Amino acid sequence: MTTNGNRIIPPAQERGEHAHAGASHDHGHGHHHNAEIASERRLWVALGVLAAFTVVEAVGGFWSRSIALLAEAAHMLADCGSLILAVIAIRASRRPASYERTYGNRRYQPLAAYTNGLLLLAITAAVVFEAVQRFISPAQINGRVMLVVAVAGGIANLAAFLVLSGKSSLNERGARAHVLSDLLGSVAATAAAVIILVFGWLAADPLLSLAVSALIFRSGWRLTMDSAHILLEGSPNGFDTAAVERELGDIPDVCDIHHVHAWSLTGEKVMVTLHAQINEGADGEAALGQVTNILRQRFGVEHATVQIEEGECPAPTGAADCRGAC
Repeated sequence: MTTNGNRIIPPAQERGEHAHAGASHDHGHGHHHNAEIASERRLWVALGVLAAFTVVEAVGGFWSRSIALLAEAAHMLADCGSLILAVIAIRASRRPASYERTYGNRRYQPLAAYTNGLLLLAITAAVVFEAVQRFISPAQINGRVMLVVAVAGGIANLAAFLVLSGKSSLNERGARAHVLSDLLGSVAATAAAVIILVFGWLAADPLLSLAVSALIFRSGWRLTMDSAHILLEGSPNGFDTAAVERELGDIPDVCDIHHVHAWSLTGEKVMVTLHAQINEGADGEAALGQVTNILRQRFGVEHATVQIEEGECPAPTGAADCRGAC
């Protein structure tokens, strides 16, 4: 459909190839599908490791009466839930687009990451509360059992962290943040066990739990803010909208660039819509090609919807950023 040079992408095209400003381009959906399968496989491996040692941590925590180990078991249990949520999000995102959801279901991934971030914050609050209670009413702790279980849990967490290490998807970032918090918890529990065995200082258990909680809070807060930014369709990190306007505005016969909007479905690939106003009588198709080439080559934009305008902007009168005729 073409109206005053405006190229509109029908929903049906979102299920295969995407019409990019009047041209059809393959988006490498096969590559994304393979990447998602690999991501799901890594999440399942990490889930298997964490689930096995959640039981070990819980039994060891009750046996040794260590708040650090019990907190770590709670972390790992929550992490198992978050990993399952991440896998569900990946599978849901594979569903084809429809007229109701023209971009498909990929937003399930940042939604799952947002939920995971909130879960981390809630866990932090629970650990802090329990640690304060232990300061008020100290409990006897079996340092030897605590040490063995903490070291074993640390090895398991390290293995899960390495499985997820270096991956950039928001889902795996969220999972990695959870596993890192578990790894830090294991380190703290190990240190607390050593202090208790050597010096008999029982306060080391809740004290180190509080220290780790601060680190967990930082990871949870950052994950929550990043995923919320994506869900609110904020500009992707590092994407310079002003630079887009400047560079596209230098194209011959393009007299103005406005209504520039940049966002991402999952935090990985940038999507852009914009209006490009051209001089009267200029070649719209040529200008369109130059705009999309610059967006792809200079800014890494693979999905762009460009509205070419000759004359006044067709948006409603008084719309923000809309210009008059060149």
